[in-house]
Amino acid sequence: MAKVDFSSTFYENAVTSEIRSNVIDQKANSCPMAIRLAWHASGTFDQKAKNGGSNGATMRFAPENTDGANAGLGIERDILCPVKRAFPEVSNADIWTLAGAKAVEFCGGPKIDFNFGRTDAADNSSCPPNGRLPDASQGAEHLRQVFTTQMGFNDREIVALSGAHTLGRCHKTRSGFDGPWTQDPLNFDNTYFTNLMNMEWTERKWDGPKQFQDPSGTLMMLPTDIALKTDPIFKPIAQEYANDEAKFFSDFSAAFAKLLALGCPDEAQPGAKKASTDSDTKSREMREHCMHGSIEHAQALVAGGADVNSLEANSGRTALHKAAFWGHGNIVGWLIGAKINVNVADYAGDTALHDAARFGHVECAKQLVAAGADKNATNKKGETAAAVGESCGHGAENKAAGL
Repeated sequence: MAKVDFSSTFYENAVTSEIRSNVIDQKANSCPMAIRLAWHASGTFDQKAKNGGSNGATMRFAPENTDGANAGLGIERDILCPVKRAFPEVSNADIWTLAGAKAVEFCGGPKIDFNFGRTDAADNSSCPPNGRLPDASQGAEHLRQVFTTQMGFNDREIVALSGAHTLGRCHKTRSGFDGPWTQDPLNFDNTYFTNLMNMEWTERKWDGPKQFQDPSGTLMMLPTDIALKTDPIFKPIAQEYANDEAKFFSDFSAAFAKLLALGCPDEAQPGAKKASTDSDTKSREMREHCMHGSIEHAQALVAGGADVNSLEANSGRTALHKAAFWGHGNIVGWLIGAKINVNVADYAGDTALHDAARFGHVECAKQLVAAGADKNATNKKGETAAAVGESCGHGAENKAAGL
C-alpha cells in the first residue's frame, strides 16, 4: 500500500463519507453524541500538567471511560468502530475528533478546521484523572476554572463553546439531567442562545438535580447555561450570539477547532498541513488526470517522477482503475504501454477489468484482455468481471470485448 497522504482533500472526504454513513442511518442520528465524544475526549487537556486532550484516544481505557461525565459515550465509540475497520491507518483519536467536527456540519453548522495527526495510546498510562470535564451543576466561576485556568480559553470562547448545547439533549439515566435545550435538537443554529436570552427560566421541581425549565416545561437549561445569562461578562456575548448567528458560527468554529487540537501534535493543529513528498503529490495528480482522461498532463507527471503503479490511499485503486471506470480508452492504452500492472485488485477486490465491464466499456475491456488481464479473477463478492457486467446489463458489450 502506498504511503497515506493525510493532507489530501480526497482522503478526508473518504473518511468523512464513512463517518456519515455510520453516524446517520435509518436506525439513528447520533450527531449530537459524536460532538459530545469529541468534546469530552478533548476537554480533559490541562495546560499546566501538559496532558489530557484528544491525542491518545485514552477514553478507550479506565479510568477515563469510567468518568461519570462520559456515561453513554461507549455507544458512540462503538458506532464509529466500522470507520476504524475501513481506515485502519487512521487513529481512533483522529476518527473521534473528525466525527465531532463533521457532525457540526452535518447538522447545518459551520465548517470546522481539522487536520489529521493524532495517535492512539497503547494503554491507560496517559489517561487524565477523572473530574477535569465541566460540572453542569456549577456556575460561572467553575466554567472559568475549567475552560480558562485548565484549558486556556477566554470568556468569549467559553460562551461560544457552550453553544454546542444547541444540539442534543440531557438524559436522566446518564447525566442525571433531563430534556432538550432547543425545539430541534438535530439542527445546529443559534436557537440555544435565543432561547436562553429571550425565555423566562425557572427552577424545575422534580426528583433530579437542579435545572431550569421554560414556561412550557418542555425545554431545559443547566446551571452552567444560566450562568451565561447572569454573569456580567458572559451575558453580552450570549446576547450577541442570540442576535447574530453568523458571528456565533464564526466564533464557535474557531473555538471548537482549537478544543479538538489541545495538546495534539503540530500537524493536527488548525491551519497546519501535513506535508506530502513531491513524488506522492505527483502520483496523486497523475491518477486524477487519468480519471479525467487528460493524457498529456498524466504523461508529463510520469516523466517528472510520478509512479504509474502508485495506489490511492485506502482504496488501493490505480490510475488504470480510474481510467477503466470512466471509459478512457486512450489512457488505458497508454498505461498498458507504460507497463502498469493490469491485475491489481482494489479494496473491493475489483481489477480494472471489473471496472470496465461494469459499464460495458468495450474498448477498455478489449485492451485489458489483450494485455493479460485475468478474466477469471473474482472480487470480494466472488464475481468475475463478466458477472459484474452481466448484473449491470452489459452482457452483450462484454461478450464483444472477449469476456
